[in-house]
Amino acid sequence: MGELYDYVVVGGGTAGAVVAARLSEDADVEVCLIEAGPTDVGYDDVLQLRRWLGLLEGPIDLAYTTTLQPRGNAHIVHSRAAVLGGCSSHNTQIFFKPMPGDWQDWVDRGAEGWEPDGMEKYYERLPTKHQIVAEKDRNPLLKDWIPAAAEAAGVQANPDWNAAPFRDGAGFLDVGYDPETGIRSSSSVAYLHPIMGKRPNLTVLTDTWVRRVNLENGRAVSVNTDNGTIRAEREIIVSGGSVDTPRLLLLSGIGPADDLRELGIEVQHDLPGVGENLLDHPESIIIWELNRPLPPEGVMDADCALFVNRLGGDPRPDLMYHTYQLPFTFNTERLGYPVPEHCICMTPNIPRSRSVGRMWLLSSNPEIKPALDFRYFTDADGYDEQTIVDGLKIAREVANTEPFKGWIKREVAPGPKITSDSDLSEYGRAVHHTVYHPSGTCRMGAANDDLAVVDPQLRVRGIEGLSIADGSIFPTMPTVNPMVGTFMIGEKAADLVRQRTGSSVATAGASA
Repeated sequence: MGELYDYVVVGGGTAGAVVAARLSEDADVEVCLIEAGPTDVGYDDVLQLRRWLGLLEGPIDLAYTTTLQPRGNAHIVHSRAAVLGGCSSHNTQIFFKPMPGDWQDWVDRGAEGWEPDGMEKYYERLPTKHQIVAEKDRNPLLKDWIPAAAEAAGVQANPDWNAAPFRDGAGFLDVGYDPETGIRSSSSVAYLHPIMGKRPNLTVLTDTWVRRVNLENGRAVSVNTDNGTIRAEREIIVSGGSVDTPRLLLLSGIGPADDLRELGIEVQHDLPGVGENLLDHPESIIIWELNRPLPPEGVMDADCALFVNRLGGDPRPDLMYHTYQLPFTFNTERLGYPVPEHCICMTPNIPRSRSVGRMWLLSSNPEIKPALDFRYFTDADGYDEQTIVDGLKIAREVANTEPFKGWIKREVAPGPKITSDSDLSEYGRAVHHTVYHPSGTCRMGAANDDLAVVDPQLRVRGIEGLSIADGSIFPTMPTVNPMVGTFMIGEKAADLVRQRTGSSVATAGASA
């Protein structure tokens, strides 16, 4: 029959760790959290934030590839982390409170109950440590970049990014880390580390892949793992992320029936939207060689941002940049651009990209990775493409403004000869990357949305006892980096589960 728990949480990542910690606050229930990767406890390469770049395509990276992109870059590896904390153990910990307009977009798409005012309490509940980059970590180059970027883009310098209302600007980022130790504030560090081994009703299984969700009479009752079957008395919550959540559903026979039959997968439940609505934040890059060595100060070497509202109308910015105080040259090297010893990069990205793709299985073999087709730069009106072109132009204005200009020796990529919109577009799309934010593949929606996978209560449509809590439920892409929003999804999911299953609730926080 397998081991029996009240709740089984599949995936100990950005949201899953939150869900498990909150559900286990009720001492009368048994919670099992199952993570495919290892624990992060004592794993310094994971815990030390500044080592994030070395994790990409490393031992904990699931490293999903991209299908051929006729208008974009098909060489992108989409890093997804198999480790406690998931991608919050693998990222740069950029900490942005979601914008009210982003929640409202979801409500407008049928997500009743996700109104901006109602989501505020979940932000206030977060125990994660975060702050603007500490003074001791502020790189002198970036101190000169900020006023130049603000002047060139016509925005304020050094805004409080998480104050309301959000203000466009240039400045050091708010980052989830401890300045004294350099340790990241992942969902695992913030929610699990204080309780692991101290809360007897929480079982955390690591290095354990879940291969199938089993249904009986239309209800999710158990999961098959590499180490046996685990049963759930009350509910199974899938938090595998925007690739592995739909992947698990499809391998379980939950998804578009015809596609599943073609692969020889027994259909348990026909759900056409699984794998549709694949979203991302694409970004391009401009690289300058410096005329002197880069100072060593930094948190994670991507410590500043610039937000610009080019078009107006919507109060949210429509262009964002990260800075990279390192040669972020995955895609320019492939085209023959040199790698300068001392450089800085700006990466114009599209906060609310209009291009939408899909993911699907290539095989019923769980060892075969799925196909990810983001359909980059295929939106009908060319908005995404123009945003990148505008972004490269504005970045050049920043580089031509003192005091930042005084650091620059030359533009390396795309190079000063590339100036026309068509050439900037060709370059910008050829070298574009991802901000590692794939989302939306099990989107939330109203009952009349035929491609919605979960309802506003996060319940999988047509199946009892099964819900989803992770970035795959995004109906639309948030403007800002989505980690904090995903923490909040975990918080809200735990409330929803407890309300419908009759579990008692403690709201003091994830304490032992």
